[in-house]
Amino acid sequence: QVKLVESGGGLVQSGGSLRLSCAFSGHTLDFYVIGWFRQAPGKDREAVSCIGSGVGSGNGKTIYAEPVKGRFTISRDNAKDTVYLQMNSLNAEDSAVYYCGYSDYLSLEEDEYDYWGQGTQVTVSS
Repeated sequence: QVKLVESGGGLVQSGGSLRLSCAFSGHTLDFYVIGWFRQAPGKDREAVSCIGSGVGSGNGKTIYAEPVKGRFTISRDNAKDTVYLQMNSLNAEDSAVYYCGYSDYLSLEEDEYDYWGQGTQVTVSS
């Protein structure tokens, strides 16, 4: 059974950085696209970024949502079964619970993702 566990969230000042981790288990990470999404209080979950798999879809290609382009970087370490989200130049609008999910398709559409971790809270103080 696939399991995803997010970590690395916390409280950071505006302009600061955090690196989130998504630990993957139960299957071979390189078969799957991994996506990061976030949900702020009172808002719908929104896409942040995704990274293609080496064996399946996307061949390692990355996609970013407009609000995070140029500030966030997604990467994967298949040997460690972990996907990272490096977040720089954080601002208050980035405050949310961040989730990772897996998919067979390189997409930022939430419906394409089959499973979510429990999330990690990111709070940016202004």
